[in-house]
Amino acid sequence: MKVVGRYGEGVLEAVPEEIARLERLGYDVLTTGELKYEATTRWTLAAHASTRAEIGMSVMIAFPRSPFVTAQMAWELQRMTGGRVSIGLGSQVKGHNERRFSTGEWVSPAARMEEYVLMMRSVWQTFQKGELHPFEGDHYQFTLCPPAFNAGPIDVPFPKIFLAAVNPAMTRVAGRVADGLLPHSFTTEKYVREVTLPNLERGARAAGRHAGDIEIAAGGMMALADTESELEQKLLELRRRVAFYGSTRTYQRVFEVHGQEELGKTLHDMSITNRWDEMPGAVPLEVVREFAISGTYDSLPAEIERRQGFANRVSIDMAEDPANEERLTDLIQRVQQIPTRG
Repeated sequence: MKVVGRYGEGVLEAVPEEIARLERLGYDVLTTGELKYEATTRWTLAAHASTRAEIGMSVMIAFPRSPFVTAQMAWELQRMTGGRVSIGLGSQVKGHNERRFSTGEWVSPAARMEEYVLMMRSVWQTFQKGELHPFEGDHYQFTLCPPAFNAGPIDVPFPKIFLAAVNPAMTRVAGRVADGLLPHSFTTEKYVREVTLPNLERGARAAGRHAGDIEIAAGGMMALADTESELEQKLLELRRRVAFYGSTRTYQRVFEVHGQEELGKTLHDMSITNRWDEMPGAVPLEVVREFAISGTYDSLPAEIERRQGFANRVSIDMAEDPANEERLTDLIQRVQQIPTRG
């Protein structure tokens, strides 16, 4: 199993040092997200600083950006790194698209994302072959690329495209057009097995693909500690994240699979009345355990294999601590030995 580490949550100038540390520890894949900071600057700097790991994003918000521009960036980084770039695309929810990113009128994110990926691949085909490979959809079109704007071919495979998905429609899109699937951190083993995997298979079959060829990240949350008592405290701290995501209507399907519709409604009602500090207390610890893979350094690999055997890659995040580096390297190596699907 590939082990994923995260970079770029701090200041931009720290990225090269973060990449060097993560590669030294033995991570296979390094990704950055897009919360406080814009993702592509960190992605570019990480690609430049890296020497061996796959450099990705989990995730970049797609719709504020042109698919042509995203394709251009990925193409150059793929050439520069010798084929070690991947792209993680996410749609975000309606409110953030309209009120934070100002992307215009909200339309079906699944249909729009499918076109986004297909247009990126048309751009890459155009660059690789030196002649226009047009794309025309309802949301995006690519019908013009004079030679002056053609980046030219590369001698490595096209970058891999991963899609973030929670709901069934986006998961089916991933099955049809993506190289990999990134389940949200607000997901559970039960939800993945009962909802995500069947919809991924359905999408793949519709496109004449084999779902086993699509990489799947483990998703969910993780709690890692030295002792069982410390682990219990970390699970309690994760209630805040479960409460935050659980208050969003877009993610209610996950609660429904667990018969927790009332909890979802309660959290949503608390969020719209700005009772954010009270929300974690409404989440029972047994619910947190459904969302989090948890274990000590000794027990975590077996827990990952037991509950996330559907995955090809898993994220293990640890705060920088030189005293723990040897133990973390050992943990990464043991997780890498877990057999994967496909």
